[in-house]
Formats: sequence, structure tokens, C-alpha cells
Amino acid sequence: MSLSQHSAPVAFARPVLVRDGVYEHLRRAVLDGEIAPGERIGEVELGERLGVSRTPIREAIMRLTQDGLLMGSANKGVRVRTVTAQEARDTYAVREELDGLGAALAAAAHTAADAAALRAALGEINSARDGDYRQQTRLDLGFHRAITGAAHNAALGDLARNLEQRVALIKHQTRTYNAHPDTAAQHAAILKAVLDRDAAAAREAARLHVRTFAALVVNEMNPDA
Repeated sequence: MSLSQHSAPVAFARPVLVRDGVYEHLRRAVLDGEIAPGERIGEVELGERLGVSRTPIREAIMRLTQDGLLMGSANKGVRVRTVTAQEARDTYAVREELDGLGAALAAAAHTAADAAALRAALGEINSARDGDYRQQTRLDLGFHRAITGAAHNAALGDLARNLEQRVALIKHQTRTYNAHPDTAAQHAAILKAVLDRDAAAAREAARLHVRTFAALVVNEMNPDA
């Protein structure tokens, strides 16, 4: 009898693989800044801390290297990848376009639930602890992710998720500027334009925000740039 002839439902739970769990744990630690750019990742130490063998550690490291979050060398081992000033410049050039597009689309497409989520995300940023750059970075990225989500465009979402990894590395490397005086005002301007359904204003507010902080970041990474 073929499988197609069985009519009764079959309970099937996909097993959670150790390597996938290690990958997600390590990826989150990098994106949240728990492991800083340039910091070495020791396979033995990580395996002991997580209580797993070195095989899933190595598989996770290979995947994260392919993702562009880690880098390896013969002399220094595996480390969280550092970003050059030129890479930061390139990243923010693309982010300006994507964030502008996302804000414009969100202005047209957002729902009442999206609006509530955006207000909540901005409220969390504004109540973040001063000096806690890791929390500020996580919340800042979450606010921008919420805007992209409110655009309801799957292709944009895929591109934005990839770009967010690069932005997270840059932010943790420079420990910048989520508490900068311009941040709150620019975030508020983006949100207002989105909620007003003013696509042109939302696009320009988002692009201005990216340009402002791109200049600060690149200057810090390379003052002569």
C-alpha cells in the first residue's frame, strides 16, 4: 500500500537538531553583541558551556562563516567578523534605499495592528537604559524591522534580514549612536509619516536617518574617510 492510500492523519514532529540549536544560539549571541566583533570563539569552551560535542559547534561556525558573521584565519582562529569603513559605507548606501522604500510601503500598507506594534517598538527604544548600547541596538533594529514588516512585502523582508546582520556587526563594532540626540527625533519623524500615510515624507525621513548615522559611523571607523 502506498503512502497516498493512508487516509488517517499521522503525527509527525520534526526533530530539533543539536546543530541547529547551536547555530541559532551562536547567531543570536553575535547579533545581540554578546560576542563582540573581533572576539575569538573557542570551540572547546563553547562546547563545554553548551554541553555539546565539537561537531555541532564546527557545523554552526561553518554556517555562520558562510553567513558573513564569522571569519577564520590560520593564526587567529575563528572570530566575529569585523567590518571595514568601506564595507560600512556600502552597507549604509544600500540601507538608505531599502529603509526608504520600506517606510514608503509601510505608509501605504500598514494595518492597525502594525501601527500599535510600531508605537510599542518606539516606546521601548525611548525607555531603554542609558549607556546600555546592546539593549539600545537590539531595540533600534527591532523598530526598523517593524517598519519593514508593516510594508507587507516579502522580497523586501528577505533583503532587509540579510542587511540587518551587517548593520548589527557595524553597530556592535562602533558601539554607536542609538542614544545620539538626533535619534529620538528622527525615529519620531519616521513613525509620524508612516502613521499619516505620507509615503513621500516617510521615505525621506527614513533616508535622512540612515544618512545621518552612516556619516557618524564611517567617520569613527576611518576619520580620514
